[in-house]
Parts: sequence; structure tokens; C-alpha cells
Amino acid sequence: MAAARQYRRVFATFFRNSLMRELAFRGNFLITLVTRGFWFSIQVVMFDLIFRNVSQINDWSREEYFGFMATGMLVNAIVETFFMPNCARFSELIRTGDLDFVLLKPIDTQFLVSLEKMELAMVSQMAFSLGLLFYSLRGANHQVTITEVVIYLLLIVAGVTFFYSLMIGLAATSIFFGRNQGLLDFWFYVTIFARYPSDIYSGSPTAEVFRFLFSYVLPILLVITVPAHVILGKVLAPSWLGLYTLAAAAISFVVARAVFHWSLKHYRSASS
Repeated sequence: MAAARQYRRVFATFFRNSLMRELAFRGNFLITLVTRGFWFSIQVVMFDLIFRNVSQINDWSREEYFGFMATGMLVNAIVETFFMPNCARFSELIRTGDLDFVLLKPIDTQFLVSLEKMELAMVSQMAFSLGLLFYSLRGANHQVTITEVVIYLLLIVAGVTFFYSLMIGLAATSIFFGRNQGLLDFWFYVTIFARYPSDIYSGSPTAEVFRFLFSYVLPILLVITVPAHVILGKVLAPSWLGLYTLAAAAISFVVARAVFHWSLKHYRSASS
């Protein structure tokens, strides 16, 4: 319990410092809000135009697809708020030798490296996503149950965990390569596939291969598609995909943590 209180206090300190940093540069904060709002609007308008010409994309109606979009945006907003700034600067900690000071602190290194800085302007993206989700649920005329909400939230946590694990695992390779910008770019390119429902990847052998790889080997598609199915009341086929998604997220976290600590064992401090 004492350790849990310590980590809560440290997280609260990180949050407070990030908030003060955002308020100190209010112009940048406002620009980020406007930029994210513009990006969100463009995404919604683009797919609204598409659905003016077609009634469905595969078996996704306009309102259901907006629910899927909202789920993906929500997961990405959480990742970009809390984890992206820190994973992106991990190579700088190594290059400048500041990782030495991080390792000396009496707290879990991965926790410190992952959460020290937060991009709080991205909270607006969470608000946009939730607004779009409520709009889609209302338009789809689906009566959401408490059970669906609980499962949906668990799957959102699973999605965030999976993407964080992928990101921190790639960031840890900076210890060997010095800089890992190419690998972080790889993370962005791969996660592009999650912007579309897994059902879309069908109709050709190549599409089916992509669907299998990014559903069962690296389940990028499932961590967004499955929670969207749940909250919208759409049938999951096969029915065990929800459990598979939760298990994949847990396994990815364990693997990423093992990779992170294994990489730290090969770290050569700036003073050595």
C-alpha cells in the first residue's frame, strides 16, 4: 500500500508539472487544441462525405463507423497524452547521459521513463472522441448496457496497453542503436492499419494475409475493432476475440517489460 501511495504521489507530481508547463506556453497549448480540432473535423467530414454515396462499408453503417473511429481516436489520444512524449525522448536520455540519473532514482525505471512528461493538450482529443462516440450510439439507436460499458472500458485499457507496449519496446532499442527514429516511424506506419475495421481487409489473398497478421500475430486491428463491436452491440465472430484481445494485451506488456529491462542490462552509462 505504501508503494502504491508513493507511485500515486509521483504521478500527481508529473501531472502537475506537465500542467504548469502547458500553462507557461499558452500559445502552443492553444495551437495544439486548434490543430487537433481541425484534424478531428477533417476525419469526420471525409467519412461523412463517403457515407453520402454509400449506405454501408462492409457491414458498418455511418453511425457505427463513427463509433469505430471514436474508439480508435480515444485509444490513440490516451497513448499520445501519457506515453508518446516520453518514448520519443528516450533516445535523448541515452545520448545526453541523463538516463544515468533516472537509473539512480528509487523508483521503477520504466514507470519514470514512461510518464514523466504528459501532452495534456491531447486531452481535447479524448473529449472529441467521446463526443463522437455518444453521437454514434445515439444515431445507431443501440441501448448500451452496463455490461457492455464495463467490457468496453476493459478493452480500451487493453488497446492502450498494447500500443504502449509496442512503443516502449521499440524505444528500448535506442540502447543498442543510439537513435531509433526509424523504428518509431515504423510504429506509426504499422498503426495506420488500425484506422480501419478488420472486416475491410478481405476480398483478396493479400488482404487476408494482412488481416491474419495484424489480428492474430500483431493484433493491431483487434484492439480497436473488438471494443467498437462491443459498445455498438455488433456480433463478434468468433466470440472469443474479446478474451484473445485482453490476453494479447497482457502478453504484450509482459514481453515489452522484459525487453525494456533486458535492454537496460546492456546500457553503458555516460560515465563508463
